[in-house]
Amino acid sequence: MLNKPIPLAIGAILLWASLATLGALTRSLPPFLIVGVSLCVGSLLSIHRVRDWKVPPLTLLAGIYGLFGYHFLLFFAFRLAPALEANLLNYLWPLLIVMLSPLLRPGTRLMRRHIIGGILGFIGAGLIVTGGKLALSQQYLPGYLLAISAAVVWSTFSLLLGRLPAFSGSAMGGFCLASGLLSLLCHALFEPAAQPSAAQWATLILLGLGPMGGAFFLWERALRLGDPRQIGSLSYATPLLSTLLLTASGQGALNPLAAVAILLILGGALLGTLPDRRAPQVQTQ
Repeated sequence: MLNKPIPLAIGAILLWASLATLGALTRSLPPFLIVGVSLCVGSLLSIHRVRDWKVPPLTLLAGIYGLFGYHFLLFFAFRLAPALEANLLNYLWPLLIVMLSPLLRPGTRLMRRHIIGGILGFIGAGLIVTGGKLALSQQYLPGYLLAISAAVVWSTFSLLLGRLPAFSGSAMGGFCLASGLLSLLCHALFEPAAQPSAAQWATLILLGLGPMGGAFFLWERALRLGDPRQIGSLSYATPLLSTLLLTASGQGALNPLAAVAILLILGGALLGTLPDRRAPQVQTQ
């Protein structure tokens, strides 16, 4: 499994699906504090191989660009635009992974089914995230642009993972620590001080071990080994699984559009993840 990109990507997606459920338990805490502590905890997953954290400066900057840059832009988007619309625009990142693959992964070409699958997945994710209620307003344009920028950052970072000079996957711990410390600095600069309860500290540790830590290690490996067109199409399962988990835990409810959204996401994922028949699957180290 450690060398099979699709199971690795599914593992990351399953962990990300728990983010909303766990995040609900820390809702009263400032966002940058949550991210900062969680990423620092996530870095401990590879602390036993701390020597592998030493990477070229450009590789480290790429890691900070992805982990810190994405969360920085997204949280400020949530400040400047309604959460539903900002989150929908944020979920452009799987589609961008698919569409930008030929530009950032030489030898990769888009087939019609990749494009159709990506669009179906985005529509399905939009229905899940917004419940069919969308009201874009020009007054929130700065927030919308930040949300789109966050999607661009995460998609390009994901694609760049296959272009960077070879480095140990354990170096993701260094990326997490650097990004976590920068997030804590943002907390000190932009947010009021907060004191988590014992239960919230436990949740922050779970976040760091799972969706805000462990998932990044799996994602890095998947994108370095796999076909980004397939993984991007599969990623639209994240908001779907997140909603299902919230419902199962009693923190959410499915609306009538959910069935349509499920069919769109599953159909898009199926189209996008079918292996090429004319050419072998792209494998990038």
